[in-house]
Amino acid sequence: MVVESKPVDLSTLDLAYLGQFLGMRVNQLVKEGLQSAGFANVRESHGYVIQHLIESERSITELAARMEVTQQAASKVVAELSRLGIVEILAAADRRVKIVRLSERGAEAVQLGRQARKRIERRLIQALCSESYELAKSILSLGLETLGGIERIRSRRVQPPE
Repeated sequence: MVVESKPVDLSTLDLAYLGQFLGMRVNQLVKEGLQSAGFANVRESHGYVIQHLIESERSITELAARMEVTQQAASKVVAELSRLGIVEILAAADRRVKIVRLSERGAEAVQLGRQARKRIERRLIQALCSESYELAKSILSLGLETLGGIERIRSRRVQPPE
């Protein structure tokens, strides 16, 4: 069966889809900014690891537990981030334990990402006016609180989409 494709009427989309699509577009713009700043191989999925290293260095075991993945899966992405220069892998007192922390380059990527998001936020505030922007934030926050998910955000334990 062939389904005719026609432009989507945005008014038919629910709040969750609109929020998701806006977030995806912002992430795309941030990624493009990082790529133009010399972070060509950084992917959105790396952010799900980096979020756990912003406040403190962690062992691979801790990272795996926080990310809710196996140690092997955590080790694989950490090795990739290490090759990109985003993280440093250090030996702990117990040589079997590997400690992971953001490198200077990783901290720079975080800072550049935050700056890009601030520029995007200013564009949105200019387009919407600050009152409408704050109202939209409140509505989305209330939606998250209503459906659950706020604690994962507060504790920097947001899971990647499957």
